[in-house]
Amino acid sequence: MDCSMHSQNPQADEQQILQWQTKSEPSYSVHDQRRSANYKPDIWKYDIVESLNSKFDGECYQIQIQKLIEDVKDLFSECKESCLLDKLKLIDSIQKLGLNNHFEKEIKEALDTIASVELENNSNPCISSEGDLYATALLFKILRQHGYKVSQDIFGSLMDEMGTLKNTFGDVKGMLEMLEASNLALEGENILEEAKAFLMVTLRDTNTRCDDIDNCISKHVTYALELPSQRRVQWFNVKWHIKSYEKDHTDQANMTTLLELAKLNFNMVQATLQTDLREVSMWWNNLGLNKNLDFARDRLVECFMCAVGLAFEPEYKSFRKWITKVVNFILIIDDAYDVYGSLEELKHFTNAVERWDIRETEQLPECMKICFQVLYNTTCEIAYEIEEENGWNQVLPHLRKVWGDFCKALLVEAEWYNKAYTPSFEEYLSNGCISSSASLILTHAFFSTTHDKGTKNIADFMHKNEDLVYNISLILRLSNDLGTSAAEQERGDAASSILCYMREVNASEEKARKNIKGMIDNAWKKINEKCFTQMPELSSFINIMTNIARVGHSLYQDGDGFGDQEHGTRGQIQSLLVEPLS
Repeated sequence: MDCSMHSQNPQADEQQILQWQTKSEPSYSVHDQRRSANYKPDIWKYDIVESLNSKFDGECYQIQIQKLIEDVKDLFSECKESCLLDKLKLIDSIQKLGLNNHFEKEIKEALDTIASVELENNSNPCISSEGDLYATALLFKILRQHGYKVSQDIFGSLMDEMGTLKNTFGDVKGMLEMLEASNLALEGENILEEAKAFLMVTLRDTNTRCDDIDNCISKHVTYALELPSQRRVQWFNVKWHIKSYEKDHTDQANMTTLLELAKLNFNMVQATLQTDLREVSMWWNNLGLNKNLDFARDRLVECFMCAVGLAFEPEYKSFRKWITKVVNFILIIDDAYDVYGSLEELKHFTNAVERWDIRETEQLPECMKICFQVLYNTTCEIAYEIEEENGWNQVLPHLRKVWGDFCKALLVEAEWYNKAYTPSFEEYLSNGCISSSASLILTHAFFSTTHDKGTKNIADFMHKNEDLVYNISLILRLSNDLGTSAAEQERGDAASSILCYMREVNASEEKARKNIKGMIDNAWKKINEKCFTQMPELSSFINIMTNIARVGHSLYQDGDGFGDQEHGTRGQIQSLLVEPLS
């Protein structure tokens, strides 16, 4: 079936699907013994999403925000006359408050100046010679985050003869900043690795003595120990930082302007995201698939949040629409392979996706036929829209390939389940990195956010960044397993990485989880190496890539962020998409 014959009229496609639904058999009429994951109905009903509305999309707020942006630019000018630490604090605050995209030029100019002064003495910058742990760690963190070459030896003067941080007693603020800096470590940076191990123990111990430290500082310690900033989705934490700055920095004059800007920016971005969500929700509601695919998770809003996690800025509107649709189909197809389809049906479905041919679905139940047809139509539409907006040619073959790879990996897992086979840990990871869907999302993201420079670019990029793609995929796979394995074992699903490791080395679940968390730590060091050494023109896309791993942490940190809405993502969605800041 040739996509060139596919209609670019979504309404016609939706009408065709509705006709199929009318004549389709009940989902369980062929196999009444099909498995079920017992997912609960979606709590974010269509009417709720359509009712989302904000006053902050008005023209008057555009004028107001531009005035505040200019006021903050003035703060950069004032900082030129003040100390280096003030400049670093300003840049750090801008980053935490989600305002980077408004001050890229000013930040680069400030950091070029700082780097030229502070790093001219090789690894002995002026700031570290003063023995200030907080200032040194902040300098290291910000320079490394922005791709400047800065050595771990910057901390040499802060270490004693045993290689341990000295004079840290009572300096909780300094230790917190050093802990954040240590999470930017590359492979082989033992000073940072040892500092991190020491600080994790010391800060946990400090936090148990709440009477000895300020309550606000205690919350920052808990926050940093739960998950370092390098592994968090920046936009998901902006509100937390705004409220934190309101409590901690009311005495700083420049913070008043910065906070006013941050609040307005948050509310205006939220207004944009609400509009985006309403549009994609209307698309999903008009398709009506949730009524026909009752075996699958109906989680459109969570899928949209994943897209927001990759790129929240207003200019990525089309990107969010495309990625929301992609993640939505990832969930549906994953559930078809995990709990619905028989092995024979899944082979036919895999062939249909790999060959991009609807004739391969003739032996399938109607619901799986519809699933393939809508995947086909939607992928063709996405490819067409990307080509129109970004000037690419021949996007569809690349999108088809990654969908085929994804389905083949899911089929392998289904075959393991049907044979009651537990693969080796290495065998599981080799397949699991593909079934994680990271490379599928990444390929769509590449074409969605870059412009045509020849179709060899994607193959060239993937080849040069093979390790980066693998480690992002690994983190998504392992984070997923850590969050969902308990529920999957209860359902009797195929073995996860935890179970494979336990059986292979005869280990306890606790030991298996510890080993997997260590693998995630090592994967982040390899990601850091790639992130901080990329060409500037690729920095935006590399950040989107890395956000795939960060979204994985966010989704699965407290369990199954897709399956369990009440205890998973509900609060986060309410905060980011529903409730404005006052």
